Amino acid sequence: MTESYWIETLGCPKNQVDSEKIAGFLASDGMSLAVDPTEADLVVVNTCAFVESAREESIDTILSLTGRLKSGPSQLVVTGCLAERYGAELEAELPEVDAVVGFGVPVTIGTKPAAPGKTTLPTMDLLNMARPASELPWAYVKIAEGCDRKCGYCAIPQFRGPQRSRTIQSICEEIAALGVREVVLVAQDLAAFGRDQGNKQIVQLLETVSSQVDWVRLLYLYPSDLTDELASAICATEVPYFDLSLQHVSRSLLRRMRRWGDSEKFLARIADVRRQEPQAAFRSNFIVGYPGETEHDHEQLLEFIEEAQLDWCAFFEFSPEEGTYAQTLDGQVPKELMADRLAELRSAQETISENRRLKLIGQQIEVLVDTHGVARSYREAPEIDGIINVPDDLAVGEFAQVEVVGAVGLDLEAKPQEV
Repeated sequence: MTESYWIETLGCPKNQVDSEKIAGFLASDGMSLAVDPTEADLVVVNTCAFVESAREESIDTILSLTGRLKSGPSQLVVTGCLAERYGAELEAELPEVDAVVGFGVPVTIGTKPAAPGKTTLPTMDLLNMARPASELPWAYVKIAEGCDRKCGYCAIPQFRGPQRSRTIQSICEEIAALGVREVVLVAQDLAAFGRDQGNKQIVQLLETVSSQVDWVRLLYLYPSDLTDELASAICATEVPYFDLSLQHVSRSLLRRMRRWGDSEKFLARIADVRRQEPQAAFRSNFIVGYPGETEHDHEQLLEFIEEAQLDWCAFFEFSPEEGTYAQTLDGQVPKELMADRLAELRSAQETISENRRLKLIGQQIEVLVDTHGVARSYREAPEIDGIINVPDDLAVGEFAQVEVVGAVGLDLEAKPQEV
């Protein structure tokens, strides 16, 4: 009988790509996807370790699955960032786990290691492995692994290593096999693609992929790398969606974060893009409560949010990470104050996002239908931003012209455009 697997994925889109490549590897080894984890011969937990809350969720997920394994021979394997960063600790603290491995799942089904960490396991290069065709009309595609930056709060370079870019050919081959209408390119430092090979190639990659699929979207752009050339190339794809990783706007605080920029530079760059493409959509993310953040820094961020009028924003509480520069800094922000600032920012941005959605009512727009009754325009990144509710009879995987007729929070209501 064919053995089966189940993969539980936590964390960011980059982890989702890794899980799909693990699934492709297991399928090529003759395994089939189980209907749920209780029926699987192999359960894989692909973990996240970016911040404390993500680590807690990963541990909780592992523990919840230990009591749900099928009777008889079965394995529970932990992989991903948590396994790569804290492998020895996990093996010691979680004896119920059959194997803790780094990036990839090199295991022999039905064979439990005699002792944790003692079994010789084959290695796999997840970055360039094949993956199954997408079941949705869009897919994330990881173009590089690792990061060369030294941001004060981030531990990713410690366990993901330095940047390692793929070749444009390998990326295009993966996209061709996915069979999708939209590709979302992701990496730890997306716009630096190719820099480790001696020449940044993000514009060339964008133009190449744009000729291959209908929509291309870029996630996680470091703001100083959004050059005029790259901005123009993004606008030319007809998906003018700009996801800028700003993190804060206070110049002094950004320097403590070991990052570039300030409010003035960011506003100028956004204005430049909007002059070129007035309908451009913007997303960003910000850290709240970084060590040394003053009330004045917080007020600067509030003022920026109001002036920038971004379509989407995410705000995160600062989480001190082992081995990072931020862990050594003084000026810790009390949890209660951090929560108050977070709530104030989220409230302000929610009003802005809702108002920007309301302005779309009455407009004729093009959408890609993801599933029955659910679509997106270029303004919405999949699984991240709002959605557009459409009639169930619109064909999944196809583009449609619709009219926006209403808004409910961050989601829109639309009907087919009358001919």
